[in-house]
Parts: sequence; C-alpha cells; structure tokens
Amino acid sequence: MGLLEGKKLLVTGVLTDSSIAFHVARLAQQEGAEVILTSFGRQFRLTQAIAKRLPAPAPVIELDVTNNEDLAALEGRVREHTDHLDGVVHSIGFAPQSVMGGNFLSGEWADVSTALEVSAFSLKSLAVAARPLLSSGGSIVGLTFDASFAWPVYDWMGVAKAAFESTSRYLARDLGPSGIRVNLVSAGPIRTTAAKSIPGFEKMEGGWPERAPLGWDMTDPEPTARAVAALLSDWFPATTGEIVHVDGGVHAMGM
Repeated sequence: MGLLEGKKLLVTGVLTDSSIAFHVARLAQQEGAEVILTSFGRQFRLTQAIAKRLPAPAPVIELDVTNNEDLAALEGRVREHTDHLDGVVHSIGFAPQSVMGGNFLSGEWADVSTALEVSAFSLKSLAVAARPLLSSGGSIVGLTFDASFAWPVYDWMGVAKAAFESTSRYLARDLGPSGIRVNLVSAGPIRTTAAKSIPGFEKMEGGWPERAPLGWDMTDPEPTARAVAALLSDWFPATTGEIVHVDGGVHAMGM
C-alpha cells in the first residue's frame, strides 16, 4: 500500500518534466494517489503534453491564480474529475526580470506587485478556492526558497518568498480548525527551467554542494518531491505552519 493510497491531489506548476511539481505528481501517482494538474493560457497545451509522461494519465484543468473567474470556477472544474481533494500542491512563482538579477533598488512597484501577487498572495487565493473541496481536512504544501537571507540576484523574489512563508503561517492558523494543514518545503537550488530564468542564478547555487553536510545534487528534484509527498500523507497529522528544509543541511550551517 502506497504512502498516498487513495488520496486525490491537485498539483500546480507542472510545465516541464524537470520541474519539482512534475516529480511530485509522478511520485504521488507511484504512491497510489490520483492527480489533477492545473495550467493556463499558452502553457496549457504544454502541461497536457508533459502530463503524458507521468505514470498514469492526469487531467489538466484551467487555473490562473491571478484570475478571480478561474478561482471561482476551480471547485466545479475539479468536481468534473473527483468529488473532493485530500491535498493541494502550490508550485507557483513569478517575478519580472526587472526586479531580479541585481535590480532591487531600481524595482518599480508595478513589477514588484506582480511578484507578490503571483508568488505569495496566490497561496491564499488557491487555499480559499480549494477549501470547499477539502471538506474532510487535508494538506496544502507549497515550495519555497529560504527567505531568511538576502540571496544574490534573488531580490524582490526573495521578498515575495518571505511573504509566501508568512502567508503559510497565517493560513495554518485560520485553516487548522477545519483540519487543513499548511506546510512548506524549502528546497536547495535545483536547475529547473524556472530557476534558470533567474538572472545570475549561478551565484545562488555557487558552492552549495560543498557547504551542505549531506552534499547536494542540483539536478535531482527527487528529495524535494519526497518531502512534499510525505507532508501530503497522513504521517504528519499534527504538523502545520512548518517549513521543512530539503537542502542538504545548508540552512543550518554558518554562511
């Protein structure tokens, strides 16, 4: 019997088979879960194509987390495939390049607000939209990059991640009485397509394997996906508002 046997999960952010979200969906299916993916706009067909590389077919539904109509329609779209959800994976993040790559002081509010809405506020938006489907409780898991530090070139995306982490704690407070857990996985640098779009990303990953007590493979999303799967399972029934670091131990070492 798999870790997620019988679970019904909604997974956002599957764009390529190198993405963390793809490996979460793959591992979830291998552990017995039914998975529904989300995508929108021009990315929708790409997600549909990538979904075919999963162990089992996975439906893809339309969801732009900044679109109120999509958020309002989420429950109905999910119910076309299942009557409830046991878990939701938030793997969504975006910031214009004008507010990363050393552009912290020159960042304009219009672009900063986009980063905050897509990368932080969307966790609340997604949680509220999915809440009716989590009628028996469940688990919401998001992906972050440690916001305790001012990383090179991360700039306003780092600020957005700090807001994201704070948002998760407030959601844990407000959704806990409904039996819904909200936790994050803070992964070390992984060379996904999204990471490569960050100007100067190599400055963030530089020296990571050497500083990690356990070592670190920047091409392997599997450890992160396993942590997400564990938090989606029933093995953490009393854990919420937590950030689980999957970074080889770098977060605990002196910089």
